[in-house]
Amino acid sequence: MKILLLGEYSRLHNSLKEGLKSLGHEVLLVGTGDNFKQYPSDIDVSSKIRKHFFQNKWWQLVYHLTKYNHFQTDIYNNLLKILPELKGFDIVQLINEDAFGIRPVDEMAFFKQVFKQNQKIFLSACGEDTHVINAYKDGIMRYSILDPFLTNPELKQDAYYSYKYLKPDYKDLHHFVIENVQAIIPSDLDYAIPYAGHPKAVEMIPNPVNIDKIDYNPLKINDKINIFFGINRFSYYKKGAHIVLQALKEIEKMYNGRVEIVLAENLAYNEYIKKYDAAHIFIDQLYSYDQGFNALEAMAKGKCVLTGAEKEFEAYYKLTDPVAINVLPDKDDVVYKLSQLIENQDKIIEISHNARLFIEQYHDYKNVAQQYIDTWRGLRNNK
Repeated sequence: MKILLLGEYSRLHNSLKEGLKSLGHEVLLVGTGDNFKQYPSDIDVSSKIRKHFFQNKWWQLVYHLTKYNHFQTDIYNNLLKILPELKGFDIVQLINEDAFGIRPVDEMAFFKQVFKQNQKIFLSACGEDTHVINAYKDGIMRYSILDPFLTNPELKQDAYYSYKYLKPDYKDLHHFVIENVQAIIPSDLDYAIPYAGHPKAVEMIPNPVNIDKIDYNPLKINDKINIFFGINRFSYYKKGAHIVLQALKEIEKMYNGRVEIVLAENLAYNEYIKKYDAAHIFIDQLYSYDQGFNALEAMAKGKCVLTGAEKEFEAYYKLTDPVAINVLPDKDDVVYKLSQLIENQDKIIEISHNARLFIEQYHDYKNVAQQYIDTWRGLRNNK
């Protein structure tokens, strides 16, 4: 098959592309790199003016004064230029209904042309969108990424990215995309649960992880326990960074000389994944029931990961042994879970081993790619 993947926010589409190509399919990935993360793509439609110091500063000033976002316009123009190359595909999949982060009216205009000149269209539910944010706001989950904003009105500015999906223009984009896709494919439980019962949602397909590119190195603890935490300033509160950093301060005081804490901030993907090579414990997002992409790749490396691994996650995969440590968005819980690991180092080794086996069993990129093929061909049942 000839497959077009539009957008990239987490490396899902890159890993899926690698799996699809290994199965003999032709794949084209179009993306922006997602700002500082610099995810690769076959056609890069990112705003080039961001790479020019003076132009970048000028258009940032214009945006500050007028709210006109020329960076978005630049991406839209880049997308229009490549439209002739985006035709004749058997399958088109959007990483998100807001796949390129441009104005909803422009995104709709671009999608309309892409949908006209291709066959089947699918939507990946692997990030925030109108439906998911509405579900979180309505309290469908015990906790969600909206919690920091619901409990602290002072974070209103930081909540903009999430709440923008409830604005009329984003709702219009949402309805347009939903009307035109054959199916919606959730990538983990944090999106599968909100989409449960939706007429176009199909069974969840786990995130693909290219285990051939990620070496598993069994952990050895000789001296200090290395604890790694990556900070993304663009999602600081909704990933729980404010809670993790408070907890790490306490851990450093409690176990002075026994732990080494490594922090990384806003790194490009290729730098980020190397930064935690020496880590024993990897901390990821707190406001989740399931693992995000960073956590999964750390598990593939054999790290002991603290993140979402709720009872719904354990029930879905029918797990009897822990593959990650479920940690609540609560400082005391983070401190307690870390303390338990530091005091029981054999547990770190055990979870490290379980984690790699879990990734191989459920997230292998070739197996996951085949699940996508089966779904696109209508061989898997709706939820």
